[in-house]
Amino acid sequence: MNSIRRVLAALAIGATCAGGTALASDAWPAKPIRIVVPTAAGGTVDIVTRLVAKGLAEDLRQPVIVDNKPSASGLIASREVAHAQPDGYTLLAVANTFVSAPAFVPQAGYDPIKDFEPVTQLCQIPMVLVVNPTVPERSVQALIERAKAHPGEVSFASSGTGSTGYIAAELFSRRAGIKMLSVSYKGNSQALVDVVGGQVMTMFDQVSTSWKYVRGKQLHALAVTTPTRSPLLPEVPTVAESGLPGYEDVTFNAILAPAGTPAPIVSRLHAAIAKVLARPALREQLSAQGIEVKSSETPQAFGEYLRSAASKYRGIAQAQ
Repeated sequence: MNSIRRVLAALAIGATCAGGTALASDAWPAKPIRIVVPTAAGGTVDIVTRLVAKGLAEDLRQPVIVDNKPSASGLIASREVAHAQPDGYTLLAVANTFVSAPAFVPQAGYDPIKDFEPVTQLCQIPMVLVVNPTVPERSVQALIERAKAHPGEVSFASSGTGSTGYIAAELFSRRAGIKMLSVSYKGNSQALVDVVGGQVMTMFDQVSTSWKYVRGKQLHALAVTTPTRSPLLPEVPTVAESGLPGYEDVTFNAILAPAGTPAPIVSRLHAAIAKVLARPALREQLSAQGIEVKSSETPQAFGEYLRSAASKYRGIAQAQ
């Protein structure tokens, strides 16, 4: 009899908890939402996230706060959100680095698949190989020849091991058969400042943040990483055109929630973000910066994309 009572009590508690979760989901959002950005202000992830946050605040009728927490490869912010309460009030804005860093950094402190609920991709951005104007090489092949003649002399900046710029440079180095010197920073914007200043020779950066420096002749663009040329830099060839056929690397930005976030909240977030990204004014504003708006059809579809990317980066890391 006692065992039957215990079973009935457990069922009652479970039903109460499930009801509480449903009520919490129904009431969401009842307070401000925080989106943690693992990079410094001014970078592409920050720019896109702030535009999305503004639209979300209008749609959800709650403040949406962007919280920048830069660190090498974005590890600190990613760990924080991985351990945050899964209630829909703490989110993480990411780029490829979020998926690639754990493959290259054994102590990353989070699993990009197990510790997070995928919400949606936001956009994709081509990368561009830029050099400081004092670097005499004015083509991909000339830079490769210098790197072959002087291994480790050509330096490249990035926001840490496993970051988007780091991966692009590693793929480039392997395809070209060269060895470059990696210089890590807490964020892409800091890395870019030092390339402009001449402290580091080169870097792979998003077109969206580099093109103004290229137009202002503070940087020289050697090639873009996409299969086709960028509308912002139509005169700049692709890496594939420049003697490394098959080379391609594109950056994505996205939003995730801590694992365990209720599915109704994730679904509502996905729908709200998709609505914001569909606004013509936002799409035009981002397109003018070389950023292509691209949302995921469903959170599940984005999850599949993340799993595929994680497998790709593990393969690259294991080949080192």
